[in-house]
Amino acid sequence: MKTALLLFSTILFFGLANAQSLDGAWKLTHQDGKEVKDKEYIKIYQDDYFAFGAKQVADNHFVGAGGGPFTYEGREYVETLDFFTLDSSQVGNSTSYTLDWANEKMVISSEINGKLLVEIWEKISDAKDDLTRNWVITGRKRNDEISRSTPGTRRTVKILSGGRFQWIAFNSETKEFSGTGGGTYSAENGKYVENITFFSRDDSRVGASLDFDYEVKAGEWHHSGLSSKGDPIYEIWTPYAIGYKGK
Repeated sequence: MKTALLLFSTILFFGLANAQSLDGAWKLTHQDGKEVKDKEYIKIYQDDYFAFGAKQVADNHFVGAGGGPFTYEGREYVETLDFFTLDSSQVGNSTSYTLDWANEKMVISSEINGKLLVEIWEKISDAKDDLTRNWVITGRKRNDEISRSTPGTRRTVKILSGGRFQWIAFNSETKEFSGTGGGTYSAENGKYVENITFFSRDDSRVGASLDFDYEVKAGEWHHSGLSSKGDPIYEIWTPYAIGYKGK
C-alpha cells in the first residue's frame, strides 16, 4: 500500500497537464508499484468503447477479459462493464477512476474495496486503417442468402484500433460470457490478416494467422474467408453506435 501511494504521488508530481486521446492499443506495465511481467494485458480503446484481454506470458493461457463503454473528461475516467470474466457480478456496474499522464503513459487510480489501485498503461500504437472502429455483427451469408439481425443484450463485438483487434461474444443482461480472442492485425488492399495472441477457448490457437478478404460497403465491413476451424464464413459488421441501439 505504501509503495503504491509513493508511486502515485510521484506520478502526480511529474504528470502531464494536457489530456490525450485514449484511442489505440495499450499494454499494462505496472500495477500497484510492481512491474507486470508474468501476464500480458492488452487494452483497446475506440469509439467510446474499450476491451482488454489478458494471458499468461509463459504458456499463453487465457487469464481474463473485460470491457464496455467509457467516458473521459478532465481527470475523471469512468468504465461501465458489459462483460467481465474475472467477476461476472460486476457486469453493469460503473467505476470512476482518476486519470493522469506521466511521460505519455496513462495512469489510472481508484480506491476499490478499501484498497488503492494504481495502474500504468503504455500506448502500443494509435495507427488507423480502413477497419479502425468498434463493430457489432449484424449479418451473415449462408447459401448465397444474407440474413440480418439486430443485436440486443446478446451480441458479438469486435474492436480494432492501433493495429490490435479483439472480438467478444457475451450477454450483458444475463452476464453470460461466450468467448473472446485477439491479437495483431493488418488491413490493406482488401486483405485482412489476424495474428492470434490470446484465445479464451483454446490456448493452442495462439500463434495462428488467419487471412480474409474485406470490403467496406456503405459504412459496413463485409468479411469473408475461412474460420479458425476451416469453415467458410461471410460476415457483415456494422459500426457499434449504429448497429446496437441499447435497451
